[in-house]
Amino acid sequence: MTPEQPTAPYLDAVVAYGFRGPGRFHVPGHKGGEGADPGLRHAIGDNALLIDIPQDINGIDLGPEPTPYQLAEQLAAEAHGAARTWFLTNGATQGNHALALALAPLGARVVAQRNSHASLVDGLVLSGGLPSFVAPEYDDELGMAHGVTPEALAEALDANADVRAAFIVSPTYYGMAADVEGCAAVCHERGVPLVVDQAWGPHFGFHPDLPPSALSQGADAVLTSTHKIVGSLTQSAMLHVAGTGRIDIGTVGRAMRLVRSTSPSALLMASLDGARRQLAVHGEALLHETIAAAARTRAKMAKIPGIELVDGDFVGRPGVAGWDPMRLVVDVRGTGCTGYEVAEALRGAYDVQPELATHATMVLLLGIAQSPVSLERVAGDLDEIVKRISREGTADALVRPTKALENEMAVSPRDAFLGDAEVVPVDDAVGRISCESIAGYPPGIPALLPGERITTEAIAYLRELRDAGARLHGASDPSFTTITVLANH
Repeated sequence: MTPEQPTAPYLDAVVAYGFRGPGRFHVPGHKGGEGADPGLRHAIGDNALLIDIPQDINGIDLGPEPTPYQLAEQLAAEAHGAARTWFLTNGATQGNHALALALAPLGARVVAQRNSHASLVDGLVLSGGLPSFVAPEYDDELGMAHGVTPEALAEALDANADVRAAFIVSPTYYGMAADVEGCAAVCHERGVPLVVDQAWGPHFGFHPDLPPSALSQGADAVLTSTHKIVGSLTQSAMLHVAGTGRIDIGTVGRAMRLVRSTSPSALLMASLDGARRQLAVHGEALLHETIAAAARTRAKMAKIPGIELVDGDFVGRPGVAGWDPMRLVVDVRGTGCTGYEVAEALRGAYDVQPELATHATMVLLLGIAQSPVSLERVAGDLDEIVKRISREGTADALVRPTKALENEMAVSPRDAFLGDAEVVPVDDAVGRISCESIAGYPPGIPALLPGERITTEAIAYLRELRDAGARLHGASDPSFTTITVLANH
């Protein structure tokens, strides 16, 4: 029988072992902290080192079943409405790799949202799957991608034969949720399972003012980055598979064993167990207080000259079926400054560290129990910064040209990534096949993927992003003067 949600069986078992004084004749070599560097001991404390223990300890993940570890994953599945949940110690990235291996084996076709996380494309490199892409809706005013619509997904599915799975993203970095229920319906009508990257919505479904979870809307598998908002340690996440039968749990389990370390961090997994307990037991109350404080902060920010809020008013636009109030998305164009400038001024003057800045916006990400004091203070900080740096005129968003992402997939990502490659000047790369996945962060939409033919438009867009201050994620040459391409193509 599965214990109740107020328990944390894995966390409790790890703590019990760590603090009872066992003879540690196993890894890790610091032996509960005695052999650790003094600076590290001072920084993270002996308590953390005492519970940094390996796999295969009786009474934790060995012994009579269900073990505390198995019970912890069962509780997570129950809390999220899944048939099976896996703890991930390499972030949602690990889940994307496993799903690509399970659902897109050699030569299998999948449909994926064009701005999916880079780890999905990396997973296709590992698996040898073949992607066909569906574009998200795009806001030309703010230079912001929203979700995929059911209509666009249906068109992409109908244009490709023998699709094994569809992958979409909801919510976006900006907190905009797609019509997951509609997307699930068009997939299931065609016998295709739907995978939702809900990395930025691990709290969805745990408060009535939040969008529902993707699993509750018919998704067959969902990724949640627990660490992003819910409070587990950085690099920890969960993969949930529904009991619909469209995705074989055994196949996913085999893939998980392939991409999982044989030395997973007990600290990360214990933090997932604890975060699940807090979310399931106290999540609604904690979220209620944070959402209320965020609303007060938005009201203050809305009075700042030149500032507009990107919020629930966007619901109903193409690709936006819901909105997450657990982030403050600020349109700064009316200040005459870019989001980069406003973010840098906040960092310099008040040590305020935004999650994201773009040409047009700035994103402040909230946690499950964000301090109301810090929330209301940041509105005053922003007010002072705007008074200090505003200038006449309106800043423009950096808008993606329509053709910048319409690249031909000439060979599979696997063949491009693993094939013979050469480095050439960017100006000589037009018409060649990219071996790299390059996205400007922000906004994070890949302009090139492994296997795509390089176009003049893609190069111009990436140069514009670079010159604007965006980081070219994945580029072997961050200055973007050279690029790696497939040799003899």
